[in-house]
Amino acid sequence: MCRWLVYKGPSIFMDTLLIKPQHSLIDQSMRAMMNYVPGVGNVTTNGDGFGLGWYGERPFPGLFRSIRPAWNDDNLRHLAAQIRSPLFFAHVRAAAPGTEVQRTNSHPFLYGQWLFQHNGSVGDFQRMRRDLQCAVAPELFPHIRGTTDSETLFYLALTYGLETNPLDALRQLIKKVEEVRQAHDVTTPAHLTLATTDGHTVYALRYSSHNQSKTLFYSRNLQAIRELDGDYEAMPPGSQILVSEPLDELSDNWAPVPEASFVIMRDGKVRCVPVNE
Repeated sequence: MCRWLVYKGPSIFMDTLLIKPQHSLIDQSMRAMMNYVPGVGNVTTNGDGFGLGWYGERPFPGLFRSIRPAWNDDNLRHLAAQIRSPLFFAHVRAAAPGTEVQRTNSHPFLYGQWLFQHNGSVGDFQRMRRDLQCAVAPELFPHIRGTTDSETLFYLALTYGLETNPLDALRQLIKKVEEVRQAHDVTTPAHLTLATTDGHTVYALRYSSHNQSKTLFYSRNLQAIRELDGDYEAMPPGSQILVSEPLDELSDNWAPVPEASFVIMRDGKVRCVPVNE
């Protein structure tokens, strides 16, 4: 399992969210508090790599990924302190058992102007992998470079029309995963808590086969975030954040995304839409 974050709003330095907050994404890479895995308990460490994807002055995003633990990489701290962006993704990874720790498996994933990141897993993915990857469009399949279920999900969404109708594409993605689970008599659930963007609008999904999805929160009435030293970092008006765990203990800042819902972030507003609507 993993932890991830999305920011959209006026340009800010990335360390404003990745490093400075009381429960920053870097802190979550060491001390996650809401990363429950059945039969295992709370998985606190997400040290199998990290990645950043951000938009600047060009139509396509920048991307930096590593297999190092986020808490132990000075390059990450220096980059986050220097890069300003109005829209960025950040991800810290806890690799699923049997999944390789390699840079091509670190999130976010990039295709054209689109970014994609995921928290969760497709249960018994190796049993389902062939059927899922055979459903990827032939012209997209060569772009799959890693071995994760997450990257396969991204290219399935692209196959189903992510670039033209994102919500319908994600609905078709859910349908395909559940069809293949049923065909292979897979009982382990699929957990699909993910986010994707074209650089203009952010689309996120919180879904699982058994309605016990991985946590996801969105910011509300966000004016400031509490930092490690107890001070408060003012956030510019129009800032919107999606995150696996709240970045501070100020409960008024955060609201949980409902089960089986999409999140749409656009024009300084967040909207939650039921998957079946």
